[in-house]
Amino acid sequence: MPTVIEPKLISGNANLDLAKSIARRMSLYRGMSVGLVDARIERFNDAEIFVEVFENVRGEDMFVIQPTSNPANDNLMELLIMADALRRSSAARITAVIPYFGYARQDRRTKARTPITAKLVANMMVSAGIERVLTMDLHAAQIQGFFDIPVDNLYASPIFALDVKSQFKGSMDDLMVVSPDVGGVARARELAKRINAPLSIVDKRREKAGEVAEMTVIGDVAGKKCIIVDDICDTAGTLCKAAEILMGHGATEVHAYITHGVLSGPAVERIKGSVMKSLVITDSIARTEEAEAAPNIRVVPTAPMFAQAILNIWNGTSVSSLFEIDTLGPIYEGIL
Repeated sequence: MPTVIEPKLISGNANLDLAKSIARRMSLYRGMSVGLVDARIERFNDAEIFVEVFENVRGEDMFVIQPTSNPANDNLMELLIMADALRRSSAARITAVIPYFGYARQDRRTKARTPITAKLVANMMVSAGIERVLTMDLHAAQIQGFFDIPVDNLYASPIFALDVKSQFKGSMDDLMVVSPDVGGVARARELAKRINAPLSIVDKRREKAGEVAEMTVIGDVAGKKCIIVDDICDTAGTLCKAAEILMGHGATEVHAYITHGVLSGPAVERIKGSVMKSLVITDSIARTEEAEAAPNIRVVPTAPMFAQAILNIWNGTSVSSLFEIDTLGPIYEGIL
């Protein structure tokens, strides 16, 4: 077996811009050119996916960059087929870099006769030959236990904390971090601790999926600049309604920091017409033209963090060091 000399990156079609950004950051960190492995990913007339890798990957440490975002099924199949192609080409190790892990919201049985699709997806990835997963802000932490392989789950909160300190310099004492539901309190508390801000909760009750019947604010938000923190913004209905409720309780401004901007259906129009002053998302999911044109949607990059995490995995050094602002600060210097 030849010695693994360099990490090699390959990307699917889900977020090619992010993959190129990761390659550029790795080139900067290493002082040498790091590119994406040349490959062909195409579809037959019946929408079957075909992958061909044009470079020798025998004995190489491969990192497949592919969020399983919309269209989730196509992007998931691309990831699985790329992994199979690399495994059959004798790659030494295959790490799936999945900035957004699709199907993560199906992590448990909420009713009788329903699936646990996140577990099914984990099984499929392992069967395809993936030996390690690198992801960010899993919807549910227990999904790591669905895999019998190592899973590194990065957090966006250190990046958000750096951005908040930059954007709200001089008014940090006026900030209030808000969780949009009881289930997201741990995530919101993490950011609140990093920026030394108090925490509030919007308690929501759903009558059925996608529809919120009632919201109650727990905590005094009067006179505060509220920052709503969550991992996923899908149709933005809950987010926009929470912003209205907070403004109705005396908040002076409402901003939102959401890791994964799914932004499906009417989401962008809702956000543009919302009382929210800004929505900050990461580039874990490729943005649509509509989202790029929205004046109150802003993106913070994840490529510096993913590039360093990939290098740490390749070197066999700690990935958890990237959980701290002291470590990420120098990486994001001049970016945020």
